[in-house]
Amino acid sequence: MPSNAELKEQVKQAYGERADQAGGCCCSSQSSDSGNCETLAEDYSQMNGYVEDADLSLGCGIPTNHIDLKPGTTVLDLGSGAGNDVFVARSIIGDSGTVIGVDMTEKMINLAERNQAKLGFQNVEFRLGDIEDLPVETTSVDTVLSNCVLNLVPDKQAAFREIYRVLKPGGTFCVSDIVTRGQLSPRFMEMVELYTGCIAGAVQLEEYLEIIKTAGFPEPEVKEKRSVPIPEDLLEKYRDDPEVQKFLKSDAEVLSVTVTGTKPIMR
Repeated sequence: MPSNAELKEQVKQAYGERADQAGGCCCSSQSSDSGNCETLAEDYSQMNGYVEDADLSLGCGIPTNHIDLKPGTTVLDLGSGAGNDVFVARSIIGDSGTVIGVDMTEKMINLAERNQAKLGFQNVEFRLGDIEDLPVETTSVDTVLSNCVLNLVPDKQAAFREIYRVLKPGGTFCVSDIVTRGQLSPRFMEMVELYTGCIAGAVQLEEYLEIIKTAGFPEPEVKEKRSVPIPEDLLEKYRDDPEVQKFLKSDAEVLSVTVTGTKPIMR
């Protein structure tokens, strides 16, 4: 089993390759040529602030649809990639606010900054850093966003503790992510990951919500939940495999969820 450091290095390498490709959809270097992770991506093309060059189809939701961003506020996007959600958020908060994107992959930061240079926004910034140790001041952010990234973070408890730390009291987060429901064996998850490249690190939904509560958010709310289809070519290829047979007979599933939460105001 790879260590946390090894897993992070694998993800960093995969996202670096995606930045080099600057197109396609798969978010893991282990992905097959079937390209099925495009089934996770939402259509951003009609949204205000959409920048085609920043949309690498790596998300599994649209977090800005489920949270009330206010003009003039500070927004932080975790795993900001080429800047897709950053630029959409910036179109909502306007010239008087600030949007910060954080990504651990230098090539993604470079790609996002090239997109930013074309747009000429003065209130958008991209920072290189880890989600478990954010390069962001304590209680300096009004809203945290993330899109299909936290499932790839080995230490999710540290990630949500950092989200809590950087948020102002009363601040909110909205994250779209991949989780599971029901019993899916590690080997089956590895098989799906080889085909989709998008579900590494996913945990049970109940565990995910408990991690959020432990970090200090008392009432996380699932705003959207949809089943992630298992690729038909995988099911066909391994139809006689006991792990696939077990999955087909169960009600277990991989889910894309969008979750919100608020940092309490201490009185």
